Amino acid sequence: MSRSNDFQAPDEVRRRLRLVYDGDCPMCRRYVRWQRIRHDVGELELIDGRQASEARRELSARGIDLDQGFALQVGDRWYHGSEALHRLTLLGTRSGVFNRLMYRLFASPRRAARLYPWLKACRNTLLRLCRIPPIDNLRR
Repeated sequence: MSRSNDFQAPDEVRRRLRLVYDGDCPMCRRYVRWQRIRHDVGELELIDGRQASEARRELSARGIDLDQGFALQVGDRWYHGSEALHRLTLLGTRSGVFNRLMYRLFASPRRAARLYPWLKACRNTLLRLCRIPPIDNLRR
């Protein structure tokens, strides 16, 4: 049974599905390890935003600040921050406690937009406590 707000992945999307996240952030690493994408969507390429890559260069050229949130590419389109979290949630499975919780919290774009600043604040606090510097992709 499909819900009306489920994101349907056309065939061309399967060619490009990338997530650029903070590989030094313990919270971000845990999230990408637990997140499961539906098989019909395709494979999700995980890219550490702290490492030099074609994706990081493209995001920097577009003015997308990775210190303000991770970025998700679906097909030719990039999503950032709460939009990326919302889209990734819709692409995810509903199996397991973590993925069901993520769906309940972030399947609604409004709820994702309201909750994302809190997640970002927790991430930034954790990075400061761990003495991990910002990604700073727009200045490098």
